[in-house]
Amino acid sequence: MILPAYGRGCLTDLLPALTSADPGPLPVRFGPGPRVLFVLDGLGWVQMARWRHLLPNLSAFLGDSITTVAPSTTASALTSVTTSLPPSQHGIVGYRMVIDDMVFNSLRWGSTERPDCRTTVPPELIQPYAPFMGRPMALVTKAEFQTTGFSRAHLRGGRLTGYRTPAVLVHELARVVRSGEDVVYAYYDGVDKVAHEYGLGTEYEAELAFVDRMVGDVVDALPSRTTLVITADHGQVDCGDRIHPINQDVLDGVTLLSGEARFRWLHCDRGDIGRVVEAAVAHHSHEAWIRSRDQILDEGWFGPGISSGVIDRLGDVAMLPFEPIGYSDPADTGPFELVGRHGSLTAAEMLVPCVATIV
Repeated sequence: MILPAYGRGCLTDLLPALTSADPGPLPVRFGPGPRVLFVLDGLGWVQMARWRHLLPNLSAFLGDSITTVAPSTTASALTSVTTSLPPSQHGIVGYRMVIDDMVFNSLRWGSTERPDCRTTVPPELIQPYAPFMGRPMALVTKAEFQTTGFSRAHLRGGRLTGYRTPAVLVHELARVVRSGEDVVYAYYDGVDKVAHEYGLGTEYEAELAFVDRMVGDVVDALPSRTTLVITADHGQVDCGDRIHPINQDVLDGVTLLSGEARFRWLHCDRGDIGRVVEAAVAHHSHEAWIRSRDQILDEGWFGPGISSGVIDRLGDVAMLPFEPIGYSDPADTGPFELVGRHGSLTAAEMLVPCVATIV
């Protein structure tokens, strides 16, 4: 189990380092010119090491791994990057969390019953902290994200330049830097999307090779003396079709499921928590870590200083596989069955790159 290293080399340390030009606990150094933080969604450190032969451009960058946050999932991690806060403080404590008695999807910003909650669940209330430490940061991300609830939660206040193809991403990133910006945030989600749909097979390898060429194009396009820092929000585990049911002895005390397949929350009546933990340990401890919410908070998985309002978004018992499996929830659906997954605390999910080159 790898816990987040908040303040000691974590995603929360990235923007303070880039805006101050002081690396602090990060394993990189900065040049004298502009600084670009490029987030490659889903490209974990373990995967970079395994497929190093496909990544000649990225392999030339200098640096090491840092940790993502808990859970190792996009909504929590990207919000921690842009706010520099742990999930316990910014409040996006998972992909599917409980808000107003509904299981709320923080990426889609809605629920099964209410698919668009941008008005009824204002992003500024769920995540009240100003992203980018209140600085009007220049952003380059997908154009389709401009008006989403999740973007309002984790990107608001930024000056967003949208793109629809990778070529335009490279062009616009270079243009924004050349316009005089000293710090720029950029985001690409291709690796994550391919891993989710196809797993870590030949399609994934093709995407890695493409991304490496794209990074080479970015290096060639940026003005001299720019520091390009590459990171990710999480890694991936290829679960295939190994999505296991939770044993019925466990579910007998459970009223609701939330979270995701590799960080499955069980909600139950307060008096049933101990029995649910015991049943989960008895039936699933050979393949997963089992923790009560109180244990998780005591161990600081989400960071310090969690408020009562944020605690209410969590379940009572968590099941986190360390084997390449997930736990099913009939209500946790999407356009296709995921193959690559993340959310747990294994090295493959928790370690992400923090590597840089000075152009």
